[in-house]
Amino acid sequence: MITALNLPKADLKLRRREGEIYVWCIVRKKDLLCTPEEWVRQHIIHSLINDHGIAPGLIASEYALKYNGRMKRADIVVFNNQGKPDLIVECKAPEIPISEKVMRQIAQYNFELDVDKLYLSNGLDHIYCSIDRSCGRLDFSADWPF
Repeated sequence: MITALNLPKADLKLRRREGEIYVWCIVRKKDLLCTPEEWVRQHIIHSLINDHGIAPGLIASEYALKYNGRMKRADIVVFNNQGKPDLIVECKAPEIPISEKVMRQIAQYNFELDVDKLYLSNGLDHIYCSIDRSCGRLDFSADWPF
């Protein structure tokens, strides 16, 4: 379950309870079952804060939104100082490849949130996208461009 990731080391607080491992979420302020996807999500949250200088108060984890009349949850949404969504992050477990299906999933969230920056990761592979609205194009990058 706990896999070495291609992300900066994070100072995660782990606890074992009833044979399960839990991780403390500094955004939601509670212990969460440490699934492979949660492991990735928590590393990315720590990286956003520690490596990219984003204030924890501007980060939402498991952000609820409605798409096509159905409730969905974006893994991570980062807001700007005016409270407008600025970045959507889609996290997958390390064994789940970043595919076209994952891209469609984040696109559905963006239909509602209307951001210009997308970040997809399974903890091993990362895709960063900027939306160039002037020509309706996605600009992909292998490195953090934001």
